[in-house]
Amino acid sequence: MTTDKRYECSVAVSTEFLPDQSDIQAGRYAFSYHITISNTGSVAAQLISRHWVITDAEKKVQEVRGLGVVGEQPLLQPSASFEYVSGTVLNTAVGTMHGSYQLTAVDGTQFEVAIPAFTLTMPRVLH
Repeated sequence: MTTDKRYECSVAVSTEFLPDQSDIQAGRYAFSYHITISNTGSVAAQLISRHWVITDAEKKVQEVRGLGVVGEQPLLQPSASFEYVSGTVLNTAVGTMHGSYQLTAVDGTQFEVAIPAFTLTMPRVLH
């Protein structure tokens, strides 16, 4: 892995509670998250895989690893972005997610991009 500035990406996240896919009585809280990953480096790179750590309010942790995102392994040219929407279900009304993307630059350099922690929350639960 490298810390070379040629191999950098930024990640922006927004989230939404999905009441129509949730069952509060059964302890099922569904959330969507909208991700924008932008290549802020100077070398094109392909997103190969992802690693998520999802934690609910009871400190139950789920780890998810897999190839690509939403069935794709996008090639990000410098200054280009890729957006997608995915989701998760928690047993509590509040939780957090963080993780990383693993990328390979067109020159063969492998690097990792951190996905900063973000909160999943049902409206009016947190003050």
